[in-house]
Amino acid sequence: MKQGKEVENPESRFFAVLMAAAKLPGVRIHREAYLRSALARHCSEEEIRRAIEETPAAAGITVELLDKVANDSIRYETAKVSALSAAAGMPGIFALPATVPADLAQYVGHMLRIAQKLAYLYSWPDLFAEEGEGVDDATMGVLTLFFGVMFGTQSANAAVGKVAGMMSKQVAKKLPQKALTKGVIYPIVKKSAAYLGVQMTKQSFAKGVSKAIPVIGAVVSGGLTLSTYLPMAKRLKKHLAGLPLADPSHRVSEGDVVDGEVLEEHETFAPADAELHDADTAAVKLEQRRD
Repeated sequence: MKQGKEVENPESRFFAVLMAAAKLPGVRIHREAYLRSALARHCSEEEIRRAIEETPAAAGITVELLDKVANDSIRYETAKVSALSAAAGMPGIFALPATVPADLAQYVGHMLRIAQKLAYLYSWPDLFAEEGEGVDDATMGVLTLFFGVMFGTQSANAAVGKVAGMMSKQVAKKLPQKALTKGVIYPIVKKSAAYLGVQMTKQSFAKGVSKAIPVIGAVVSGGLTLSTYLPMAKRLKKHLAGLPLADPSHRVSEGDVVDGEVLEEHETFAPADAELHDADTAAVKLEQRRD
């Protein structure tokens, strides 16, 4: 009984989808290869080398330039995920059991792709280990918070800002493991995962209805994906670009190293249940398109 309840739990459902999407071919972005390719037309070889070895901010690359590169990546990923979603809408109602789960998986996979690209541009560390290895808890936590920012949750915004602040104060280029898995940030990760599990179920249902009629379903499904994915990617970009971690003027000296692992108990965040509901508009948009 307990196991059945866990399967139905929105938090568990979200983590299961996230883990499955992370294992799909082509989802994990190689940080060095991506930065080299994305910055090649805009930066010198020395700037690119330092961006890879340290961070784009440490290389002195301006946020304005990074915004241009980020927009290129967002356009590419949006076009790709929308085309795949439209293709999944072609078979019609008899293929729904196969196409809806596949569409959700590739949608989340492309959310992971753009989240990684934006994170690397705005000076976050490598999020994944070598291809084929599992996803550690800290990475799961920060990706959940990134998704929370994409869906417009205020608590995720606050938590991502706190994690970035901790990282900006330490020389070690890694995620603060304890804060994301045991500290006061962890409850926000769990709250965000539960919220995202509910939202993804709603979006999956809306897309499933749109796929019931071939051809028309393809147009509606692709358009619905475009209308949700694009603003979510832009929302994450705006938030990451505004953090001190992305600021080229920020420099960390050897004497400024802090643990960054443990948060003081008296520190607080914005209420985790103060969620924005803009992601709920997926079903409404579908109805508007069908009217």
